[in-house]
Order: sequence, then structure tokens, then C-alpha cells
Amino acid sequence: MPVITYIEDSGAEHRVTLQSGVSLMQGAVAHNVPGIDADCGGACACATCHIFVDPAWGPLVGPRNEMEASMLDFADGVQETSRLACQIQVSDALDGLVVRLPAAQH
Repeated sequence: MPVITYIEDSGAEHRVTLQSGVSLMQGAVAHNVPGIDADCGGACACATCHIFVDPAWGPLVGPRNEMEASMLDFADGVQETSRLACQIQVSDALDGLVVRLPAAQH
């Protein structure tokens, strides 16, 4: 099963093992990762699961879709590597993925 590392703005790391098929948001919520509120429950209707994907992983997680890009317009501190954790599905190919949480979400 893939291991994902969530890094808070403070530098605190949360390494969690997730099953393929869940979203990064679902995995964070299930493991009580601070800073992933997931107010909309994963419906891509808020930006409370905003993360930064390590650039090396960009090709494997894929690009933002239109709805995700629209929701990120409401997030603070959006960068080129910004994504919504609810829109990234875990797969074996993402084993070792590192994502960072923005300062605004702590």
C-alpha cells in the first residue's frame, strides 16, 4: 500500500499508509492530519484541502481539472503546484508522494 507524507507548514510530518482508490483528502481526514478540513466532504466545492504537490510528482498526479482550478481561486497562497487533495486518487504509483500544507490551513 502506498505511503504518503503530508508536511504541515510548521515542518511536522505525517507519514500515512493508504489504500489505492481513496483520495489524498480522505486519507488525511482518516489519519487526523491537521490542516485538511475537507468542509465539502470531497465534492470539490471548497478549497479546505488545498495542498502543494512536490514538483517531481506533478506528472504522476496529473493536472488540475477545470472545477479544481476554479475552487483554487478561493484559496490563499495558491502556487503552480497547488492542488485539492480531494481530486487526487491514491494509487501504487504514488507510493512515496510528498505533499505540503499551506500556512493558511493550520
